[in-house]
Amino acid sequence: MGEDLGRYGLLRRQIVDGRSDANIRFDELRGLLMKLGFIERTRGSHHIFRKEGVAEGLNLQRDGNHAKPYQVRQVRQILQRYHL
Repeated sequence: MGEDLGRYGLLRRQIVDGRSDANIRFDELRGLLMKLGFIERTRGSHHIFRKEGVAEGLNLQRDGNHAKPYQVRQVRQILQRYHL
């Protein structure tokens, strides 16, 4: 997917740049993953994301309104590894 995602394109760039991992809102990160074709399954407070063609799953949890910084780093690694 290109940078034509509008606000999700900006969010993706912010994640890939890696300058503000602690300031990524959980709902925005969730929305980005859904826009990129990930399927979400929720088990308690865990939001598990899978995508065909991506070997790794992502297990995200809220930290208040934000995503946990180490989980944003995991998302960045997936975005870069699979050129998403």
